[in-house]
Amino acid sequence: MKTRTEKEIIDLIIGFAQNDDRIRAVLMNGSRVNPNATKDIFQDYDIVNLVTDVEPFKDENYILSHFGETIIIQKPEDKIYPPPAGDGRYNYNMQFVDGNRIDLSFFNINRIDELTKDSLTEVLLDKDHIIPNLLDPSESSYLIKEPTEKLFNDCCDEFIFGLGSHIPKTIWRKELPLLKAYIDVVLRKPLINMFEWDIGIKTGFRKSSGKGGRHLQKYLEPEIWKEFEQTYTDSNYDNIWNSLFLFYKLFKKTAESVAQEYGFQFAEEAGKRALEFLKHIKQLPEDAKAIY
Repeated sequence: MKTRTEKEIIDLIIGFAQNDDRIRAVLMNGSRVNPNATKDIFQDYDIVNLVTDVEPFKDENYILSHFGETIIIQKPEDKIYPPPAGDGRYNYNMQFVDGNRIDLSFFNINRIDELTKDSLTEVLLDKDHIIPNLLDPSESSYLIKEPTEKLFNDCCDEFIFGLGSHIPKTIWRKELPLLKAYIDVVLRKPLINMFEWDIGIKTGFRKSSGKGGRHLQKYLEPEIWKEFEQTYTDSNYDNIWNSLFLFYKLFKKTAESVAQEYGFQFAEEAGKRALEFLKHIKQLPEDAKAIY
């Protein structure tokens, strides 16, 4: 099967809207309109249809009869897991047999002002000429934002508390699924936030690290990136232990750099106490009857 081209898909999207009077405008968001995005064969089409009434577009057969055969289709607003947005929208996330993916959303036309605030927005169709003049698509809505002192301190607190409380008991108990979840939430997420602020300082807050930090490698020093890679471990507990100490090294170094720039104070004493406790738990026998 031949994959439909970008022009064919865009023509399909616009043709669908032109032939339905209930659709008054069509917007495209995301990487397809991002001038800085690297183009590749897996880029989705993130499409917003502004309609007079969302309800009729819940007819799946009507949608699929126009867009073609899918491998799988997801309708987030019909799900309970994960919870739907519940704000009146209706979505079809469609993976087609030709390899293309379209995320097709329907919103009421009265939300036009809200939906055109995203800086990565391009107008594909405006039947009534009601969409305000938009700036050329850019990443301005997604640039790294400067930290406030409160935000910096909370980020440090989340990391240090996680390292000194959530992680020690969970790794000692060898509760691998929970341990991995904690690592990603209370260690990796704050570390990525700290990386982003450091990158922002070095780039004048004119860059984006991308969804989930997808572009971090582009901005981190090679040696830092290599160490960060090593925090993604397997299920071997020796490797996990090593990664935990590497997490602390990376976080402390980056946090101190950010703190110096803004005159903030990194909670070094709290970090040391958490680290020493973690080291103590590493030496604790599996059958220990007391922590100390």
